[in-house]
Amino acid sequence: MAPRGGQSYGFPIYCAAWLPLAHILKPDPPAADADADASSAASPSSPPPPMAALGGGGGEGRSGVPNKLVVAALDPAGAEAALAPEAVVEVKTKEEVPYRMAVHPRGDGVLCAFPNGCRLYRWESQEGDEPRKLALEPDQEALADLKDVGLQLAVSFSGEGSILATGAEDGQLRVFKWPAMESVLTEADTKTSIKDLSFRILMEFLCLEPAFSSDEKFLAVNRSSGPCRVWDLLSSEVVANLPREAGEIFGFCRFSNKIDSSNILFITAMQGDYGKIISWNTTSWTRVGSKKITREAISAFAVSPDGALLAIGTIEGTIIILGSKDMRTLITVKKAHLGIVTTLAFSQDSRTLLSTSFDSTARVTSVGSPKSNAQLVGRTPQQPSGGRPAAWFLRRAGHRTGDPHASGCWNPTAYALPPRWTVKSRGTKRAEGRFLGQLPVGSWAVREGE
Repeated sequence: MAPRGGQSYGFPIYCAAWLPLAHILKPDPPAADADADASSAASPSSPPPPMAALGGGGGEGRSGVPNKLVVAALDPAGAEAALAPEAVVEVKTKEEVPYRMAVHPRGDGVLCAFPNGCRLYRWESQEGDEPRKLALEPDQEALADLKDVGLQLAVSFSGEGSILATGAEDGQLRVFKWPAMESVLTEADTKTSIKDLSFRILMEFLCLEPAFSSDEKFLAVNRSSGPCRVWDLLSSEVVANLPREAGEIFGFCRFSNKIDSSNILFITAMQGDYGKIISWNTTSWTRVGSKKITREAISAFAVSPDGALLAIGTIEGTIIILGSKDMRTLITVKKAHLGIVTTLAFSQDSRTLLSTSFDSTARVTSVGSPKSNAQLVGRTPQQPSGGRPAAWFLRRAGHRTGDPHASGCWNPTAYALPPRWTVKSRGTKRAEGRFLGQLPVGSWAVREGE
């Protein structure tokens, strides 16, 4: 049984990513005549729901659990954000389980890392934008340099998709120009394995996709031991070795362009019994912040595209979402999954977090907009007639008239709201007190009322 908010797909999920549908789906061809144009304009088709690719399986043994790559869409009929149970696309990968995944940001396909090497799956779509018209087909020739190279523990495309980097279990770092697959740099280190890598990108806030700057091509690489090494991809030279403090074990690394346009590198680490997040200035390459977040081992990490949010997943199935500026915890979901959180990925608009697990589930958590405001428009008496519990009425700012998600009424008992607490926007500086839970639409902080 899947935890609340999760959808089970019948196989352990190792990797996942949101899809850049604007670069994948082909628009309908122009209408042949004016009447057709008028008809089309009068009844425009609704955009397809966001979709995510999921990969995993039971491995090489005869467990009976298939190895596959699937595409699932958000369920438009759901009361809250969740992936639909039926797959839009399903590709069986026979005896090979996809352990890692990188979706090309401009629609070139899905790269999967298998135990013995990598394979690219190209998108095939008919005219039109219906999700059911999508298909994935393997391209056997695209990744000839990544065949029979062993398991790649980290795979990533740069922001515009012009560079591909892979980090192997045997310690080999490979960076290529895409799609030519011309080598940019390689580094071998047989004494360590590569745990994670991240490109530094510049963000274009006028669009949902990140833009990769030709003068900002840095690649951070975390290995199983030693410092985090930062490469300048223009010169193929190391520009920084970021040291660990006593007892720290580095895990994940992610570059982020923060709200104030400052570039930060975030690194997760375990130090004793604590999981922590460390921030580094990307000009001086100095450590500028560090905060202990959890006593559970960190198994997944993500930074939102707009740079405002961080998310960690743990081996106990917990999800924690934090503000990137002060690393203040905004949302904690205990037992979001019944197993290790394997992947976290924010949607392109930074309002939805996808998480997956060995327990075969994929969960979607709505985080709202960090800049949005909310207005408390009223509440029922605390002792209403009929014995019903009090309800809180909320209205999200910025929603168009008639939006069913613009307002709502929720039972405070389900979220353990004390009698004298009112609901405020998580984005307001006046919000104080402790976060008490995830409401169905967006995420909200609470503070004691007057």
